Formats: sequence, C-alpha cells, structure tokens
Amino acid sequence: MAAIPKSNPERGAPAAVILAAGKGTRMRSDLPKVVHPVGGRAMVCAVVDACREVGCERIVVVVGYKQELVRDALASHAGIEFAVQSEQLGTGHAVRSCEYLFSREKSEPGHDAFVLCGDGPLIRSSTLRTVLGRHRASEAFATLATSVIDDPTGYGRIVRDGAGRFASIVEQKNATAAQLAIREVNPSYYCFDVQSLFGALARVERNPVSGEYYITDAPSLLLADGRAVEVIDAVPPSDVLSINTLEDLANVDRIFSARVGATTQSGARA
Repeated sequence: MAAIPKSNPERGAPAAVILAAGKGTRMRSDLPKVVHPVGGRAMVCAVVDACREVGCERIVVVVGYKQELVRDALASHAGIEFAVQSEQLGTGHAVRSCEYLFSREKSEPGHDAFVLCGDGPLIRSSTLRTVLGRHRASEAFATLATSVIDDPTGYGRIVRDGAGRFASIVEQKNATAAQLAIREVNPSYYCFDVQSLFGALARVERNPVSGEYYITDAPSLLLADGRAVEVIDAVPPSDVLSINTLEDLANVDRIFSARVGATTQSGARA
C-alpha cells in the first residue's frame, strides 16, 4: 500500500458545499425545500451565513429542482458558485455534481471543505469552528460532527469501536436492535480533505434498496484505507430538528427567531 499523505493542520480557508437540490415532497408546496422562509429569509441563507462566519471563502451550492428559485434566493450573497445535480441520486451523487469545480483542490491533499445540508438553518458557526479545529488538530481526512439526542428515530446512528473512535454510520433501516439503541446520530455536518472526499465518492456504490449514492459511505471507505476519521459530539440537540413538514418549518422558525432576538438583545445590552 502506498504511504498515506499526512494532513496539514496549517491549511488555508475552508470551502463549503451546501446541498440544496431537493424538492421536499412532504412540504405540501411546489417550492424547493431550502427556499421556504426561516427568520424571514430562505432557510439556505442561514447555512451560507454560518459558512461565511467560519471563514469559508468558496461556497458551492448544489441545486436541482426549480434551481432558479434557489439562485434567486441567494442573489444577494456575493461569490456563491452553483453546480447542478441533474438527477436526484442521493447525497454522494450531489457532491460529485460539483467535483469539476474542485480540480485544483483534488490534485493535492491539504484542502478542506465542509459538506452541509441547505435545509438546516439552525446551524451555528461556532459548531463549524469546533469541527474544523478538531479536523485540523487531529490531521483527519474526514471529521463528522454528531449529536446525542433523546429520540434518534429516523437518523443514521454513529457506531464507535471499543476505543470510542469512529467505526461506521448505520442508517436506521439497516440497524440491528443494539444499534437502534444508540442515541448518537449523524446530523450531516461533515468536514473532508477534498482530494480524499472525491477519491472515496468515486468508489461509493449505489444503494441496492434506494438506488442512490450516499455520502455516509465515504468516511467508512476512508477508514478502510487507513486514513484518520474523527467524530466529535458538537451539535446541540436543539439544532438537529429536521424540516420535513410545514409544522416542522414553523417550529424551527420559532427557535431561529428566538435565537436571533436573544442575540440582538445581548448586543444591545453590550
């Protein structure tokens, strides 16, 4: 086996890939899910803001369904790059849709990129900063931020080995009874070495049940290659709320607005 290159902890600014191609079939709307408003703006805007706050200089948004609406929603954000996922073939396929934009970063190790979901407006820049810090300090090739929640139903479970290190992500439908009892879940906050990410995605196989390609397979492939994969319990449980229905949207909007209000009042007092 060829020697595994060391990751460089003194890297430049990270990039971000934000997945925003889906429709959101349970939203009872023809709008792309990520343009539904949270805090008075399309929810994807909050994800872009968090990436900017943590220092991302390049932000690539993967669009698909009614992409013109997503582009319009982000028109006021300068410097956004877009890639098109022409078919809905899963998260791994979505990330590969923007691979051509990272030709330079793919040519050498040492370039970091977050991979995030555009329908997660409760994301915090402080969480991303924590993830990036662990990723670089540990010289990892992939780092996953996890959350421990009371009801993990529906989420992929984080399986750790006997030493407490990452072993795999197991989707609920594939989990054993023991794995279903795990409360540490994958809320889809990733940081990857770009070269390693696309190398792993090229080997991800189509899921035989869904017919899709999942980014969740990439960390296990990297681990099998002998490359360091880190997990860090860094996502507050309140930030893990999914938006799948209009009721979910209203709940997240209340939480987001209350958080913004508290921040504004704190700033005014200061």
